[in-house]
Amino acid sequence: MAKCQLTGKARVVAHKVSHSNIKTNIVKRANVQKRRVYDPVTKRTVTLSLTTRALRTLDKIGLSAYIRKYGVDDPRVLKALGL
Repeated sequence: MAKCQLTGKARVVAHKVSHSNIKTNIVKRANVQKRRVYDPVTKRTVTLSLTTRALRTLDKIGLSAYIRKYGVDDPRVLKALGL
């Protein structure tokens, strides 16, 4: 299952509704990409699975600022950064 390591965003189960109002279960997957992210504060490069929205935010404010502002629960990310 693809899941963003920073935001926690993953798949969502929804209904596809036909013209005759028949509801069929479908899965909407998050747009998760595997990227290497450099953190200039800790001077380390970390490989993360990120949604494209999280990538845009990282480009804007940086990894350390993102973790301070939003908090991260994934222990793999914190261990890789030495936090």
